This record gives sequence, C-alpha cells and structure tokens, in this order.
Amino acid sequence: MDDGQVTAVPVIAIDGPGGSGKSTVARAVAARLGYRHLDTGAMYRAVTVLVLRAGVAGDSAEAAQLAQSMTLELGRSVLLNGEDVTAAIRALEVDEAVSSVAANPAVRANLVARQRAWLDGGRGAVVEGRDIGSVVFPDAALKVYLTADPRERARRRLQQVGEWDPGRESVPVEEASALLSARDDLDATRSSSPLVVPDGAKVVDSTGRSVEDVVEEVLSYL
Repeated sequence: MDDGQVTAVPVIAIDGPGGSGKSTVARAVAARLGYRHLDTGAMYRAVTVLVLRAGVAGDSAEAAQLAQSMTLELGRSVLLNGEDVTAAIRALEVDEAVSSVAANPAVRANLVARQRAWLDGGRGAVVEGRDIGSVVFPDAALKVYLTADPRERARRRLQQVGEWDPGRESVPVEEASALLSARDDLDATRSSSPLVVPDGAKVVDSTGRSVEDVVEEVLSYL
C-alpha cells in the first residue's frame, strides 16, 4: 500500500472497461448516498487532449510533463487549464489515444496522487476508473467491477459521443466494438496498473439492465 493512500474516508470503488456504465452508475450511487463522485477516466482523457494538441507521444516524458503542469477541475464540467473540455474529452480520437497515455507510469503516478489528494478530508466518495479498487484505493469499503456485452458497450459509447445511427447499426457498432476491445487489451496488458477485477470485488453485469436496477444491486452490497 502506498503511504499516500487515505483510508479514513469511506470509498466505493467502481472499475470496469469503457462503455460498461461506470460513470452513470457511479453518479447515481453517489447521489443516493450523498457521497462525492470522481471520474478518474476524465483525468486521463484530459491529459490525452493536451497530448493530442501538443502532438507528442502518450508514453513520452513530454506527456508526463503536461500532466504535471496542468490545472484540472472536475465537477459537472471538466475544466482543463481553465478551458471547458467536457465534450472534447469524449471525442473518438481521444478514445483512440487515451490507452497510451494511461499506460505512461509517470502520468499515472501524477494522477493517482491527485486522486488520493482529492479524497483527503472529504465525506464519503464513489470513485470510478480502471485501477481504483486494485491500486488507488485497495482498502475501499466496497469494490465493484462493472461489465457489459461488448456490442452494448459499443452502442453506449456511440450514443455518448453523438455518433449512434440505428439506420446503419452494423458498421458503427462493429467499429466501436473493435476499438473498445483493442483498448481493453491495452489496458489489461499494460505494465503499470493494468485493468483487472480487484481482489474482493463484486462483478456486476449491466447488459440489458436499467441504471436503477444496477444501482440497487451495488447498494445491496453495502
């Protein structure tokens, strides 16, 4: 365990691959409990926006420096160096590039420190990401690993970025599904904080289920 970890605040850790519903479920669980909510994926996406704009490699020292020097505010909007990038971080080009940024050990070290500092001194929190229960807060009060069918995850992601077209479903869904699968493989095999089912986590499949139903299952484990 890292000495920087804060354990005094009750944490619900929700991990899982892209499109599994982490953000929607995490926000709903936090609202039900009166807890704060932190989307750590938005942090990596914010760094990715900077990397793409700067034209540097995600695994480079320059990417790590961008992460180190940025100012980032997370709430209803994502403010990166004072700019609202709430929509920009969800673009498909960010999806394609974020895994290389997230695999950068120096970027991860910086963002994990920010995540733990965010928790310090606050009330209970629901924190979502890909390494929350395994690395960031391994002593979380509850660990959930949220998953879903790959095609359903692809449809959700396309809807999120406003590119869902039911009239030609097979093409965009297959493309998005392949992109998500590739990112899953990269996240699961990276050397630094890979995507895994954390020890002791409850595995919850959200395929074909309402948000309310999934939230009730998560709350039932408390």
